[in-house]
Amino acid sequence: MASKLVVADLSAWYGAQQVLYEISLEIPDRAATAIIGPSGCGKSTFLRCLNRLHEESRGARVAGSIRLDGEDVGALDPVSVRCRVGMVFQKPTPFPNLSIFENVAAGLRLLGVRRRQELDEGVVDALVHAGLWEEVQDHLDEPGTSLSGGQQQRLCIARALAVHPEVILLDEPCSALDPIATGKVEALLAKLRREYTVVIVTHNLAQATRVSDFTAFFYLGKLVEVGPTPKVFSTPTEKLTENYVNGRFG
Repeated sequence: MASKLVVADLSAWYGAQQVLYEISLEIPDRAATAIIGPSGCGKSTFLRCLNRLHEESRGARVAGSIRLDGEDVGALDPVSVRCRVGMVFQKPTPFPNLSIFENVAAGLRLLGVRRRQELDEGVVDALVHAGLWEEVQDHLDEPGTSLSGGQQQRLCIARALAVHPEVILLDEPCSALDPIATGKVEALLAKLRREYTVVIVTHNLAQATRVSDFTAFFYLGKLVEVGPTPKVFSTPTEKLTENYVNGRFG
């Protein structure tokens, strides 16, 4: 399977505090990779490095390289990187003063799309892909914040999809959702992972087994093990991985 992202010797700091240590990892194209590990092990920082959000934090820096289809992410324009590598955060983040329509259209407008027909088609397509169109098609002028938590998260996914990213990053996307909303997001991810490269950080080990093809286990800022999800959870190579997936710590 071809690799979409190739991470080599990636280290990251917040000021003097080092949080990632020489991570080398290949992320397959058109598959879902779950990043698991206990709190504070660098999972979210790793995710933020992939689309250069980490560098927005004061005092943050990185070493090593990240390549997207062979291109050095660090040499690319950050805005173009974030269009190609979309991000969905832990808590739903719809733009509070924008309608459902304008929340999804925001990225398209940023890319210079102005024709109403093109905007309409892009918004509808993204909402359909996010599994939200049938629920909101008659309410597009209402605020994005008027939706339920689960709908807001799918709206944020639609906003990311609207600019046709190649990679979708999700940082604990279901942690603030109820079981029904979580099920809808997971069903959506099952479809998206066949069309996009998906990287999801999750504390929910059962969720990792349901939505991912590959799993990477992080501990204290280091990559301990990576492999096909069934193998990592059933016959891990490392004892530390075995202890974690069996609930002995974390």
